[in-house]
Amino acid sequence: MTSRKLFLPCLLAILFATTSEATGKSKAKPIPVKVVVVTMFERGADTGDAPGEFQYWVERNHLDRLFPFPQGYHDLRMNREGVLGLVTGVGTAKSAAAIMALGLDPRFDLSKAYWLVAGIAGINPDRGSLGSAAWAEWVVDGDLAREIDAREIPPAWKTGYLPLRGSEPYSEPRDSSEGEVYHLNPALRDWAFALTEHIALADKDEMRQVREAYPAMNARRPPFVLNGDTLSSGTFWHGGLLNDWATNWVRYHTGGKGDFVTTAMEDTGTLQSLTLLAKAGRADLNRVLVLRTASNFDMPPPGVTPAENLSRLQLGSYSAYLPALESAWSVGNVVVETLIRNWPKYRDVTPAAAK
Repeated sequence: MTSRKLFLPCLLAILFATTSEATGKSKAKPIPVKVVVVTMFERGADTGDAPGEFQYWVERNHLDRLFPFPQGYHDLRMNREGVLGLVTGVGTAKSAAAIMALGLDPRFDLSKAYWLVAGIAGINPDRGSLGSAAWAEWVVDGDLAREIDAREIPPAWKTGYLPLRGSEPYSEPRDSSEGEVYHLNPALRDWAFALTEHIALADKDEMRQVREAYPAMNARRPPFVLNGDTLSSGTFWHGGLLNDWATNWVRYHTGGKGDFVTTAMEDTGTLQSLTLLAKAGRADLNRVLVLRTASNFDMPPPGVTPAENLSRLQLGSYSAYLPALESAWSVGNVVVETLIRNWPKYRDVTPAAAK
């Protein structure tokens, strides 16, 4: 009888303690995040091996606090200064899902967070060189479209790629209402560029040899920081004709204001989710930066076919792979450290508005 009398009070005590603990956790104050660094891939472990886009941030910014993130592609990491690191996975679908999952995660307060997308890309040789770092104002989607095979297009068409609502290439009036283009805060972009434009970027002999094969002056320059817009496409495309299409596509969807510099795969997915999160009051679109650094050219040099050049482009073996990773960190980190160091100033007001 004694054991039976003791059982019920003990059970109630255990249930009360468990419920109290769960309630305490659910009411825990969300962790304030100052900067979210968005990377797209990591090749192996987060530290100590061949790096992807995430590793330098983890090692150098001491992102030592690990947060399980089963609803996303890769576990989250954070440091004591309020910098949160994310790996989205490759492609617009994964990036959109990962950003949305983070934005809705109750563990974090992202209302004041700045978002820095920092990843490698192909670069237009008319605009930049290997290892260069480009800050975007416009991000254009290269997937939302209609298409006719180039072998079946009318003779007067330069491309078989049509706007989603169009019946011919670059038809007017332009309709970009389905997320074909995103316009970032130009004042924040200009501030980031001014902070970083004189940074010396990593270079090496192999990059110099590749650059010398290109006739464009910008392609032959040592790596440099520039302003330039990006085309986000789920297809890794390559070649001079597609470079021309990308240039025209960006110009078309930005009303002539954008200048195609880099090609990437995830940024419109990221920005679509951030746009929706901003509507829900969980993100601020005025605090988003996109930095892409050149691991390869998006077209071959004269005398080399696109197919021949494409066969050389394997992840990790690009001539500027490691220097591009270095550029993404060294340029992006100047912005991150400036925001953190001046957080009392930039918490409530963006840098351009704080002047």
